[in-house]
Amino acid sequence: MTAPEARDRRLLYACAFLRALATGMAGVVLGLYLPAIGLTAAGTGAVVALGLAGAAGATAVVTLRGDRIGRRRALAGLAVLSAAGGVGCAAASSPLALAVFAFVGMLNGMGRDRGAALVLEQASLPATVTDERRTRIFAVYNVLQDTGHALGSLLAGLPVVLQHLLGVPVLASFRLSLGVYAGVCLAVLPLCLRLSPAVEVQAPERRVPLSPASRAILVRIGTLFAVDSLAGGFLTTALLAYFFHERFGVGADRLGLLFFGARVANALSHLGAAWLARRIGLVNTMVFTHVPSSLLLVTVAFAPSFPVAAALFLLREGLVEMDVPTRQSYVMAVVRPEERTFASGLTHLVRLGGWAAAPAFAGLLMQSLSLLTPLLAGAAMKIGYDAMLYAAFHRTPPPEEREDRGGSISSCS
Repeated sequence: MTAPEARDRRLLYACAFLRALATGMAGVVLGLYLPAIGLTAAGTGAVVALGLAGAAGATAVVTLRGDRIGRRRALAGLAVLSAAGGVGCAAASSPLALAVFAFVGMLNGMGRDRGAALVLEQASLPATVTDERRTRIFAVYNVLQDTGHALGSLLAGLPVVLQHLLGVPVLASFRLSLGVYAGVCLAVLPLCLRLSPAVEVQAPERRVPLSPASRAILVRIGTLFAVDSLAGGFLTTALLAYFFHERFGVGADRLGLLFFGARVANALSHLGAAWLARRIGLVNTMVFTHVPSSLLLVTVAFAPSFPVAAALFLLREGLVEMDVPTRQSYVMAVVRPEERTFASGLTHLVRLGGWAAAPAFAGLLMQSLSLLTPLLAGAAMKIGYDAMLYAAFHRTPPPEEREDRGGSISSCS
């Protein structure tokens, strides 16, 4: 590892942390701000969906043109747009204006940063380490993200602080909080500009086609990720915050603490995922931790009180993200190095598409059927995804798990 590589990695880690801090805050604040200005559950879901649709559009651009635009320039542009979206939503007074700013600013109600910037970062990270260390750097990357998510969830209690300590009106407190969100997004800009030219790659005049093997893998894994992301779109932080608020009457202060705990659990689980993957393989780690998390989600739906629901939710969050660094590492491992930006972008785009489509339907289901419906539907779809993922890929190990590379695991089966 050279000094420029280490410096660039630290800068990319810092960018990911700050974006996660902003996203963790926005996920909770949006779930309370949008109803406070008169939006129904369906309207809240629609705004969240449009923000994710904007993120999906940005991911498509980055996937196809990011290397040609330049990774540093693209990351800087995404930071500016995110900040502008936060300011616009804070100033908006109509649902239409909110929808436009959410889309343009890629406002992420998921509560987790899964936007276009990750495509370029995740395509760059594997080249800085050996195959054997790849999963660990993705684990560290995700730990920093979830630490940011956790602190952002705490920061989502800012409206309550402003209301009770400074006497700021409710709507003004939410709007000021969105202004803070925009400031954190903009803080990413100078970090992006300090990245060295080493993060760039020479983009060919015409995109290099995927190899037949890579194309076959990406078609299968992309289809499965679409199912998982559609399920995840039923479970955005904004909609979960809405569920806990409507079901148990909890406010921003208690929800901020809950989602802080959830992100801490996520962060710790990533290091556990790297440790487990070295022993049982990447695919097994993805599947065998994900299924129990979905079953725990079902118990959250039927919990009799907020303390019980919160405890079950935190247990679920200690498992649900263990597939994230392992999934990222696996995708980067099974394609060629020159295909990584496209592979990362394609899989992110598929996931963002599912996340963008689902919240509006989830909001309608919450309003017309039951608050429980999105939780149950999301859990069932995730279990189906895990079963299909295992069937499709448990006999396709990454390089470090193959006997001919001297790995400690000969297969993922």
